[in-house]
Amino acid sequence: MSTKRDYYEVLGVTKNASVEELKKAYRKLARKYHPDVNKEDHDAEDKFKEIQEAYSVLADDDKRYQYDTYGHEGMNGQGFDFSGMEFNGFGDIFDMFFGGQSSGSKRRGPVRGEDIRYDLRISFEEACFGLEKDIEIVRVVECEVCEGTGATPGTNIENCSTCGGTGQETVYQQTPFGRFQTSRTCRTCQGTGKIINEPCKECHGKGRKQETKKIHLTIPGGVQAGARLRVSGEGDAGYYGGPNGNLYVFIDVKPHKEFVRDQDDIHSKISIDFVQAALGDEVLVNTLDGEKLLVVPAETQFGDTIKLKNHGAKKLRSEGRGNHIFYVEIVTPSNLTDVQKDQLKTFQKSLTGKQVKTHSKSKGFFEKVKDVFE
Repeated sequence: MSTKRDYYEVLGVTKNASVEELKKAYRKLARKYHPDVNKEDHDAEDKFKEIQEAYSVLADDDKRYQYDTYGHEGMNGQGFDFSGMEFNGFGDIFDMFFGGQSSGSKRRGPVRGEDIRYDLRISFEEACFGLEKDIEIVRVVECEVCEGTGATPGTNIENCSTCGGTGQETVYQQTPFGRFQTSRTCRTCQGTGKIINEPCKECHGKGRKQETKKIHLTIPGGVQAGARLRVSGEGDAGYYGGPNGNLYVFIDVKPHKEFVRDQDDIHSKISIDFVQAALGDEVLVNTLDGEKLLVVPAETQFGDTIKLKNHGAKKLRSEGRGNHIFYVEIVTPSNLTDVQKDQLKTFQKSLTGKQVKTHSKSKGFFEKVKDVFE
């Protein structure tokens, strides 16, 4: 009696499973137990061979009929011996079983160049108002000496004898399913289809070299930290006549010691005494435009906000500016003299029986600033 596991059990499918269901189950298990992925699991190769054998039988209509009718004993030696099979890469098995080709199977055509990232840190004020700035980047360009061919000018470039100039070579593999033919990037010419006998001395046969270039940037006012600016065509040169990549400038903004920004609005605090709060006043405050007079209304309460219009950051995609919002902090006087204390007590008594305006807001400055970002 056979000791082999049931093929349907091996693949985890029912006896009514369709070809697509079999293929799906096989792909999943093959990925899981492939020896290249499970190098430390000594049983993985045996499991993988068992999965292959089960799929090879059930995926074939005639063999599946024989197996469903007679079981393992009825296969009449039609099973497969996987003991001599070598695994050359995780992608090979799917290329063989499902007719795929390696990623380098086609001759290389024009390929777009790589993008370049540049990190730029600017000040709080520069982010609010915008700026123009020159930066230097290192990028890859086409060699002007050989015009990108990689060969010394005036010398011949020959077709690759390995691939015949196609950039791909054919590989034959003997498998339990028969002899399979696959294509891959030619290892001799690296897919170019050409052999350079005399490499260019300027670029050492690569056809490309590094250069340092100055780029002029215009950063709009109102830009936020984390913004990404694209400069088209200023990335690395393309391959085989392909277009250049792009330059991406990532913006980081230095924090301000006094101001906090939320979109186009600027937030900060002012400290006044209780007399100014009660009677009102005009106080000098710092803004993005320098010192300005801010009118404090009478009966201002702790935590109230006073808005200075059009003194915020520039609006990124429209005209105008945001506002500067000040959070009021009332400072209680300290080191009072006895006379001052008596005066305050007298003032307090004068309020007896009168309705005193109370502060209806429960959140202080820091809570409000925190709310801005939440």
